[in-house]
Amino acid sequence: MNAAERRTKITELLAAADAPMSATALASRCGVSRQIIVGDVALLRAGGLAVLATPRGYVLENPASAPAQAECRVVCRHDDDRLKEELYTVVDLGGAVIDVTVEHSVYGQITAPLHIFSRYDTDAFCRKLAHSNARPLCDLTGGIHLHTLRAPNRETLERVLTGLREKGFLLDENK
Repeated sequence: MNAAERRTKITELLAAADAPMSATALASRCGVSRQIIVGDVALLRAGGLAVLATPRGYVLENPASAPAQAECRVVCRHDDDRLKEELYTVVDLGGAVIDVTVEHSVYGQITAPLHIFSRYDTDAFCRKLAHSNARPLCDLTGGIHLHTLRAPNRETLERVLTGLREKGFLLDENK
């Protein structure tokens, strides 16, 4: 298959996937190296395709086909030792953590996709942090960061917000 056919296949695989697909998995399906897939994804993005890289692989974000959901942005604060607890709180109450954003003094706003929908996703993310010796983005800002949270409906989103508030994760506007 030529490069154009391969990029079409990558798009089709991501559109049909019900979970993130790693570059390695896409490479295997397309019969090329992981590095070729990384380049193809960059070209697809440059062409306007909304491909997100998450800790577990690539996802195709297509808001037009997504079911109606409730979503909000929250400001959180915690130390590294409470990162897993924060993520567990969201997913245990029926929500998802879509991304994380911090304000960097040199680079400005930095946003990274997370797409954490379960304890399994949380554990995989935390393992990846530990094994790569990477630091969470919130380390850059003394623990202060933003998350986009998503839930199937407003009631579930309110339950998630209440849980985060009760555990002291939400930054209090009055302090």
